[in-house]
Amino acid sequence: MENPYYPIDTVVEDIITETPTIKTFCLKPARPIDFKAGQFMQLTMPGIGEAPFTPSSDPNISEKMEITILKTGKVTDALHELKPGAKVGLRGPFGEGYPLDKLEGREVLVVGGGVGLAPLRALIYALLDDPSRYKKISIKYGARMPEELCFKRQYQDWKNRADNVSFQPTIDVPAEGWDGHVGLVTTLLDDLDVSIEGSYALSCGPQIMLKFVTLKLLEVGYKPPQIYLSMNRKMSCGMGKCGRCNVGQYYLCVDGPDMCYDKIKHVPNVFG
Repeated sequence: MENPYYPIDTVVEDIITETPTIKTFCLKPARPIDFKAGQFMQLTMPGIGEAPFTPSSDPNISEKMEITILKTGKVTDALHELKPGAKVGLRGPFGEGYPLDKLEGREVLVVGGGVGLAPLRALIYALLDDPSRYKKISIKYGARMPEELCFKRQYQDWKNRADNVSFQPTIDVPAEGWDGHVGLVTTLLDDLDVSIEGSYALSCGPQIMLKFVTLKLLEVGYKPPQIYLSMNRKMSCGMGKCGRCNVGQYYLCVDGPDMCYDKIKHVPNVFG
């Protein structure tokens, strides 16, 4: 039986700078790793430690994996100093992933903020693999300023993928040269291009963003069972043993990290 605590040897093949503080690491594990959109990996930095990250790459590709990382702490600082050819480790995947079966035949609203688009990118790959399986795919994404928007090289491809796909970015404050929408990502939810009844909304971003996105979705007519949130809180073991990621009766590493709001809405301080 494979030891779930033992990381898979992995080589960093390439590193893409997305923003001044975010990089995408293109990884080649020693063996293929099958994962579902929304599941997460524990990435090991030898001699430093490990941290949980959700792959940002296409779930249909198991031979390689991309993980997009914000520089924000001990492990991530060390990762950002790596060069192609470096060796790391991967454990996982863990968690349930996004409820793709529930989304089929429905209109789907995807709402991301900052580096929160990274886990959602795997979902977008899964949705765009066959857009005809969904009535509508609407992607809303916000960052503080244009240079902090992730994956800009793909926006046009996403919009052109099919007639039932839309993508709209926004920045928090006006910036020179920006002719798109200005305002928090919640302002994109005032006049939605999806029919709320029967649709699902999935969101990932900072905890404070998730709180106000949820409140806005409820305000415009979504019900708690229609809302899924990526509650990417700090996790350690990945297997529900250490109890560091519990939200009420749920362990995010086992039951999530993408949780239906209906299950957790009564938990005190649910947004951290």
